[in-house]
Formats: sequence, C-alpha cells, structure tokens
Amino acid sequence: MAGTDTGPDLRKDDGTQDLAGLEAGLDALDTVQAGRTPLRQTLVQKVLPPVSAVLLVLAVWQALVWAQVAPDYKLPSPSAVWDEVSDAWLRGTLLEYVWTSVSRGLLGFLLALVIGTPLGLLVARVKFVRAAIGPILSGLQSLPSVAWVPPAVIWLGLNDSMMYAVILLGAVPSIANGLVAGVDQIPPLFLRAGKTLGATGLRGAWHIVMPGALPGYLAGLKQGWAFSWRSLMAAEIIASSPDLGVGLGQLLENGRNNSSMSQVFLAIFLILIVGIAIDLLVFSPLERRVLRGRGLLVTH
Repeated sequence: MAGTDTGPDLRKDDGTQDLAGLEAGLDALDTVQAGRTPLRQTLVQKVLPPVSAVLLVLAVWQALVWAQVAPDYKLPSPSAVWDEVSDAWLRGTLLEYVWTSVSRGLLGFLLALVIGTPLGLLVARVKFVRAAIGPILSGLQSLPSVAWVPPAVIWLGLNDSMMYAVILLGAVPSIANGLVAGVDQIPPLFLRAGKTLGATGLRGAWHIVMPGALPGYLAGLKQGWAFSWRSLMAAEIIASSPDLGVGLGQLLENGRNNSSMSQVFLAIFLILIVGIAIDLLVFSPLERRVLRGRGLLVTH
C-alpha cells in the first residue's frame, strides 16, 4: 500500500529535521552576539558607576574639610588641589610631569616585555632552567622594587639608565612568572597534538604554547606593568637630579619638601589617573578580546 511505503520516509525526514534543528540550536548557543551596545546602556554601565564614585569621594572629602577634622596644611580642600592643577597647566608643566614618567614607564615596560617573554618560555619548557631559575624569579617578584634603587644609583649613577634598571628588575619576574603559569595551564593534549602536527621548536612556541598560555601571560603583563609603574615612582622619589627632569614621583617628593599637601595630592591623583588610564585603554580591551575569543565573554 502507498501509506506503508511513505511512512518510513516521513519518519526519516522528521528525524533529519529534528537533527538539523538541534544543530542549529547548538550553533546559536555557541555564537557570540557581537551587536553594538546602545549608547545609553554604555553610559549607564561603564560611565555612571565610576563618575558616581568620584563624586562621592569628593563629597566626603569636602565634608571632612568643612568639619575641620585636620588643619588646612594637612587636609587641603578639593578647590585648593584644583588651583594647583590650574597653576601647573598655566605654567605648561602639567603635561611635562605626566609625559616624563609615562614615557619612561612605557619604554621600561617594553624592554621588560622583550626580556621577560623568552625568559618565561625558557623557564616553562626546560626543566633544568626551571629548577635553577624558577625560585629566583619568585623571590625577585616578592622583593620590594624600592630596594633596587640604592644599588642602581651606585652602579649606574643618577640617569635614565638607573630608572630603566629599576623598572626591569621589578617587571621582568612578573612577566616571566605569568607566562610560566599560563604554560602550566595548557592541556597536555594540545601540546601532544601540536607535536604530532609538526609544531615544534619556535613554531610550536608561536602557534601552540603562546596562544594556549595567553590568559596567564596577559595577567603577568598586567602585573608587570603595575610593578613597572610602582618601581618608577619609587626611583623618581628617591633619586633626584636636574638631568632627570621632574616626573610624577619627583613632583610628589617636591610637595613633601615644600610642605605643600595640595601639590602632594596633585601628584597622587596624577599617578592614579595614569594607572587607571593604562588599564582601561590597554589591558581591559585585551582581556575582553581574549575572553571573547574563548567564548567566555558574551555580550547581548
């Protein structure tokens, strides 16, 4: 009969459609929605919270000034600090303070990146090197960067080379240890598959090890920048010379020497603003890109 001939075909078609629908649903779940976020949502989620926090801090600060919890020379008002900002801007020195420190910090961090990356790969992939150098890197990472300033001054003198040496000694261990941690988190199956496909040596490091270790490596870079910036501030505070110019650390020290808390607050705010700006403009986008590439960050 005609009905008995078409029944199996209809069931087969239904099964094929169900399978296709299941595959489409799984594909939809795996697909990252990359639509543009509305401007209003961006303002509410990204801009409003930090602005509200800043306004709250200013309000509390001004309230403490009105309550006279401390003398003016110990706790200046926000308007006094703003006057210090205006004076530095009118003198043309505000951007000079910032650029002197930022240029040193970025160049020192790039040098630390060039040194710390191959060192981290070497420690991660060679057992003898890890046994010999691994504990030293961990010890150097825990050593306060300010401890390197006196010997760097004695060895190199009061110049930019001393500044870069302090930055390197503070940042290289963090970058190397971050990469080592990232390599240790790579599933062994990935490494064996890479060897099977012929990805060994430098090719394996570039195509298998570095992409697999990227989350840990990026965390090490972020920490390395923090160490670079703090090391530089310590060096600028302790070591002063006309040849070095006036960076943010030296500005902070000048405020202390002049007993000017408004200048001290100005230096602290500028140091904080630079650190936040580097994180928001450089490391946060990199983190989102890495997470999005691994399907760990879904935007709706």
